[in-house]
Amino acid sequence: MFEREVIGLLGLAALFGLLILRLPVGLAMIGVGIGGNFLLSLVVPYLRFDPYLKQFKTLLWGVVANYELSVVPLFILMGLLASHARLSNDLFQGFNAMVGRFRGGVAMAAIGACAGFGAVCGSSLATASTMGRVALPELRRLNYAAKLATGTLAAGGTLGILIPPSVALVIYAIIVEASIIEMFQAAILPGLIAVAFFILVIAVVVRVNPDAAPQTAALTGDERRRALLRLLPVVAIFGAIILGLGMGLFTPTPAAAVGATVILIYGILLRFKDPEAGLSLAGIRGSLLDTAVTSGMIYFILFGAEVLKTFFARAGLPAAMATWTANAGIDPWLLLIAMLLILIVLGCVMDSLAMILVIVPFFWPALVDLNGGDYALAETAAFGLNTEELKIWFGIIALVVVELGLITPPVGLNVFIIAGLSQGVRMAEVFAGVMPFFAIEILRIALLLALPALCLFLPRYLS
Repeated sequence: MFEREVIGLLGLAALFGLLILRLPVGLAMIGVGIGGNFLLSLVVPYLRFDPYLKQFKTLLWGVVANYELSVVPLFILMGLLASHARLSNDLFQGFNAMVGRFRGGVAMAAIGACAGFGAVCGSSLATASTMGRVALPELRRLNYAAKLATGTLAAGGTLGILIPPSVALVIYAIIVEASIIEMFQAAILPGLIAVAFFILVIAVVVRVNPDAAPQTAALTGDERRRALLRLLPVVAIFGAIILGLGMGLFTPTPAAAVGATVILIYGILLRFKDPEAGLSLAGIRGSLLDTAVTSGMIYFILFGAEVLKTFFARAGLPAAMATWTANAGIDPWLLLIAMLLILIVLGCVMDSLAMILVIVPFFWPALVDLNGGDYALAETAAFGLNTEELKIWFGIIALVVVELGLITPPVGLNVFIIAGLSQGVRMAEVFAGVMPFFAIEILRIALLLALPALCLFLPRYLS
């Protein structure tokens, strides 16, 4: 019935309105889901409200008891333990010891540290905030131009959402029923390309404007040795987790549990050697409390997404969108680009997890139909990929585009975080500094669209 789709569209508009007004994501989803279903029951008699309410007896338990989601709090704990143990500082100082003597090298070290911390943190906003506190004072002390310093950290922070292990990748894989390990494998190469591109941007900027990054004095041999010795255990821990997941040596949940345990033990041992570093009892307690709060928030959002999904399914909105796209005669590539543009715009104002939970359930069925259906073969599919490969390719591109939204004017959330940490630097300067990174990200998206093998090489090879 046409009325159902109209109510679904009104609910979607109401959801975006509530999110723009900064209502908590979970509450907005639950409110729209319950309100929309009640309205549906008034307009469409056979869609009764009582049976819908009865699902709440088991719905929350079904979300919390999902084994695949058990990896989320463990990865969060791993990132928080690493943050409280000041491993982010070790990453930055270690990379600085390797490349800091080059012009722009300290900014390049910040990119490397963002990538390393993003690998254990899994959150772009947390990566930008943590590395901003670690690297920004050093960049300013060395008289780096404000635009280069802030732009580097805002862009570097975006690496947290893609480089595995990533909470966003886990959620996406569950939504589209993809393999979490294959998603992690697919993210490695695009993540390394991003690191290389960001370092290239810094090299070009300092070549064009040498004053943006003054030449710094090289560290003494003793200072470099100490920094590298502190870096090696951190790289070994993070590298073992990433490579183990990428090569399929272990599944995500045990990997996250072992990673958290190893970081906990290393942080405690480091505390005995250096009282100013490592994990204190207060740090461990803070990590556990923050993990509980953050995990509770994520599970509440996931619960809200389930409530909202039921409303949209009863309203027939995803099916209607899939039917419309299949019958509209629009070129599949044009529609895919339009979807990505929508994600960029929404990424300016919405959290990445909320975007994945709200938008992917609409876009994914439409993409499957455009590609040739659930059992499409690569030889005849619109995108030249079968459905399993399409899941992986679209997921990586979608997350890269969400990354881009975090630095897109006028509301990029990472830019706001770095601007808040940069006393005396105007928002316009931060956006100006991030524009070269924005441009190279557009190039990376174009490469991933033109060459799906960049996403699919490792999953195909390791399978």
